[in-house]
Amino acid sequence: MVILNWNGRKFLEQFLPALTASSYPGMEIVVADNGSTDDSVAFLNAHYPGVKQIMNHTNLGFANGYNKALEQVNAKYYVLLNSDVEVTMHWLEPMVALMEKDSRIGACQPKLLAWHQKDSFEYAGGSGGWLDAFGYPFCRGRIFDVCEKDTGQYDDAVPVFWASGAALMIRAELYHQAGGFDGYFFAHQEEIDLCWRVQRLGYEVYACPASNVYHVGGGTLPKGNARKVFLNFRNNLIMLYKNLPWSQKIWKLPVRIMLDALSAWKNVPAGEFSYFWAVVKAHLAFVRWLMVQPWKPLHANKRTDTLKGYYHGNIAWDHFVKGKKLFSEIVKPLIFATQHS
Repeated sequence: MVILNWNGRKFLEQFLPALTASSYPGMEIVVADNGSTDDSVAFLNAHYPGVKQIMNHTNLGFANGYNKALEQVNAKYYVLLNSDVEVTMHWLEPMVALMEKDSRIGACQPKLLAWHQKDSFEYAGGSGGWLDAFGYPFCRGRIFDVCEKDTGQYDDAVPVFWASGAALMIRAELYHQAGGFDGYFFAHQEEIDLCWRVQRLGYEVYACPASNVYHVGGGTLPKGNARKVFLNFRNNLIMLYKNLPWSQKIWKLPVRIMLDALSAWKNVPAGEFSYFWAVVKAHLAFVRWLMVQPWKPLHANKRTDTLKGYYHGNIAWDHFVKGKKLFSEIVKPLIFATQHS
């Protein structure tokens, strides 16, 4: 159980008690400190001397922070847990049982509910993540900014495209086999990229709603932050370039860039110039990445029609033009039609 901490003393103080109370037999709790400048380390030394600490002396970001820490952790499974997540008693048992039952399941996540509104799904993961044909991530329980109330509608354990990095369980050997997180991402979208590579290696990613946790969200970079917008847009383009087969990336990337531009211009009349410039900078950074760091695939691209949790439509069109607000309005009819065709 590895928590990457950066100036998160208040979250450690608030949420570590529930985590230690829910300890699973054989579970080790590790806090990897990412160069914190607050009193996080002193707090752990004083109140949780039994919690193992790994020290990154600078802020390596979410991706490289975890990569560096997990090089020093010996386990069968890694559970990557955000410091701003409140766990429930016996939350880990269903995920362990799921992974032990089927060796083809490479990673999974619990149901993520909002800590501030505990009857609703949380933005960062809901009940399992999906991806549309142009790289837009969405969740069972969350389409763009619309988070549904949890009424048990997504309580089935099913394959999904990606598991949230806020509470990600993954086979340790597979994490390293897949290459871990892409350190260039720094933060945001790295778990989607990793889960895509996990699927390309022949494993499945699952939602395990029998387990549920509560996520505060926005603990490091708040929603709408220009740096967050930049990282999301840049990393999404890099992810598509890395993982799409050439027959798709050659036309999907230009379409995605056009959709990004529409999103940027749409925010100008509202005075959100920082959003506009963050998208422009993200596109320029993607071009620089293409020139200096072309990605070399380690294995053949897996066709998108074999991926689980992959929606071949455009979620932006469905949501903003067709007015579909709920995951079930888009995906369940599609699944039903496919099963009965």
